[in-house]
Amino acid sequence: MTDWIEVARLALTSRSIDRIEEQELAPQGRITYQFSSRGHELAQVLLGLALDRGNDAAGVYYRSRPFMLASGLTPREAFAADMALTGSPSEGRDVGVVFSMQSRGRATVLPSSGDVGAQYTPAAGWAQAIRYHAEVLKDEAWKGAVAVVLGGDGSVATNGFWAALVMAATMQLPLVFMIEDNGFGISVPRKFQTPGGDISANLKSFHGLKILNGSGTTPEETAALVAEAVAHARGGSGPVLLHVYVPRLTGHTFGEDQTAYKSTAQIEAELRDDPLLRLREKIGDESAWGEMEAEVERAVRAGLAEADEQAEPAVDAVLRHVFAAPARDPISIEAEVSGPRINMSEAIRRVLDTELEGERRVLVFGEDVGPRGGVHRVTLGLQAKFGEDRVFDTSLSEEGIVGRAQGLALAGLRPVPEIQFRKYADPAYEQMHDIGWVRWRTAGKFTVPLVVRMPYGFSRKTGDPWHSVSDEAVYAHMQGWRIAVPSNAADAAGLLREALRGEDPTVFLEHRALYDAPTSRRPYPGDGYRLPFGVAAIVQEGPDLTVVSWGEMLHRCLEAAGTFKDRVEVIDLRTIAPWDRETVLGSVRKTGKLLIAHEDTRTVGFAAEIGAVVAEEAFTDLDAPVARVTTPDVPIPYNIRSMEAVIPGVEVLRAKMEELLAW
Repeated sequence: MTDWIEVARLALTSRSIDRIEEQELAPQGRITYQFSSRGHELAQVLLGLALDRGNDAAGVYYRSRPFMLASGLTPREAFAADMALTGSPSEGRDVGVVFSMQSRGRATVLPSSGDVGAQYTPAAGWAQAIRYHAEVLKDEAWKGAVAVVLGGDGSVATNGFWAALVMAATMQLPLVFMIEDNGFGISVPRKFQTPGGDISANLKSFHGLKILNGSGTTPEETAALVAEAVAHARGGSGPVLLHVYVPRLTGHTFGEDQTAYKSTAQIEAELRDDPLLRLREKIGDESAWGEMEAEVERAVRAGLAEADEQAEPAVDAVLRHVFAAPARDPISIEAEVSGPRINMSEAIRRVLDTELEGERRVLVFGEDVGPRGGVHRVTLGLQAKFGEDRVFDTSLSEEGIVGRAQGLALAGLRPVPEIQFRKYADPAYEQMHDIGWVRWRTAGKFTVPLVVRMPYGFSRKTGDPWHSVSDEAVYAHMQGWRIAVPSNAADAAGLLREALRGEDPTVFLEHRALYDAPTSRRPYPGDGYRLPFGVAAIVQEGPDLTVVSWGEMLHRCLEAAGTFKDRVEVIDLRTIAPWDRETVLGSVRKTGKLLIAHEDTRTVGFAAEIGAVVAEEAFTDLDAPVARVTTPDVPIPYNIRSMEAVIPGVEVLRAKMEELLAW
């Protein structure tokens, strides 16, 4: 039975916070962003109160404060968040309405995003994790849990919404999509977001999705809709689209003039549809309502006073929580050097096999990774051995693959998504940025340990613009990600196992030309071998020139350096985030010369970062300008001769080495 007094108290709390922000804090310049929830309170509060299990979770957005209050957020925390103070969910790091919160007996609030629509696929990932915990790991605490995700009507046009909808419907996940339809995305009417302006009408034929729609301001009707939606998902009957109509009683943000795009009649009609007016009628007792308003106002004012006493974040703290704290003990497991040489794809497959065997939280997924074993056959046989719950195919949506992985990781699993080719990861760029920031923007309260496997570069048979992209520098620029670029089977095994057992998100780049190249074959280093990130390998010593490379280009550098006997020192960087600055700087201080070679294009390639660090920290040790050999700033062509002309070959590298040695 609905506790209408509690619903009213929470709705009034949200309204009071909005009013104080709008009338006092924003005009005084004490807060920068103000996103009012006025008009949205009822449906959100009812949904928040319905999520009363510790393994329930919610993906929210910037207008979700009523839901947050119903889930346990305090007025003090709400004000502290808006004023960028400590004691808030992000400790002053993120916008006050970009929420996250560990469970306080109700839903875990997944770290939300400032990007519209980015909340959907992580919520779908959590919903899939519910099923995995309950059905595969047999954890009774997860049975009957649900995930919900909140969004405005404008968000239904985003990639994230449709990716999550496909996942939830095809897999029949316990996920409730609550669309709060106030008719506008900022100032753009819903007709530009949805054909015909009615998302629930359009989705009636969407197989496997229950549709519920109606008022989000009428107490009894809204409560019935929320209860039915949550019960449907909890009962294992699949996902629900809960489409509620609500007014937005203010502009999109503080100070916005709605009269620019709403008529006076429309504004007046929305004011009459205020859910607090309906709640007041529902309570019926004017005296009790007045007392409740006064009590809420006192509590909110007390919360503001408490927030005013919160400290500013320590300036030096802003650099913390980008990555997990390093392990106390350094990794010291030695590689096994006996046994036959294997190729890199086999080394990766063996690591995935042993990690799946040893840790039931590990999941491998992506397009075609199941029966086919991936387009590169790296996952061949894993689904047959471990089953479809643990190694599975996905819909063709990279945003969905990576967003799902975030939700799975937040729910305590160890996802290993595969992206078929580096270029195909571009639709997941938004999710990857968000994932890298999760630890930092929640001040270490949340972490997303996952490994995105991603083939990159040209193949031994062909290249082309779409399948041969390197572009690793893009990921190096993303804070919070570790990036591996192994050049051989042993390093691939050690780095992948270390990534799978670490606490940070990792991009694991696998060069297509090295999957079965003789130059990359090594003995398998053993099932326990782990290689730390940020430790380069000096694969050839020499006194006169330092050459730094990684991936397939490393082998070309070694071949070119062979001409000069023992004069050239060749360093395999192995990881570029972090990268081994000390080994590179130590070598340059010895040789006085540096050449950096990579397959990525020249402008803002990672060679530029290495060169800049060397120029800053070892300038006086240099006897020649820092040099780069890279692919020119063009895509990789399909024509083989043209491809070989743009990707630096051994002769080009040899000529540059000779030039530097003679300097």
